[in-house]
Amino acid sequence: MTREQFIRNVEATQRPLRRFLVALCCGDTALADDVAQETYIKAFLSCGDLKDADKFNAWLRRTACNTFLNLKRSERNSAGYDEASDIASSDRSDSAFHYQALYEALTKLPPKERASVILFYMEGYSVKEISEIERGSVDAVKKHLSRGRRHLRNLLNSEK
Repeated sequence: MTREQFIRNVEATQRPLRRFLVALCCGDTALADDVAQETYIKAFLSCGDLKDADKFNAWLRRTACNTFLNLKRSERNSAGYDEASDIASSDRSDSAFHYQALYEALTKLPPKERASVILFYMEGYSVKEISEIERGSVDAVKKHLSRGRRHLRNLLNSEK
């Protein structure tokens, strides 16, 4: 893939990737931007490994998902949700977000379940495509989706 092709692909995928990452990061736009930046750096450094340029979008999602999961695994000392919810947001889009209850519930899901749920329900990927993005089996994705739905249902119903 040439530099020009990479730039065109980045321009074409920037907004959808950011939307995906904002959902994956449960509305934390600063974290989503950090993960996006790291994803594009990793993608640029390894774009020579991409054999089929038509699969750039799925390959980029896999890179973003892995970057997010690695970040979550490496987090050691972080504030809990209760502590973080008291912090006022300086980002207008965060304070005006309409799906806050859903994002709050998504924060409580394990990262793999959260990624599967967002890829399937918010991004419209099939189970097979998600298994390729996450580099897991179709059965594992189905389990993540089933558990994620059950956890979300319980979390959202308990808040009513």
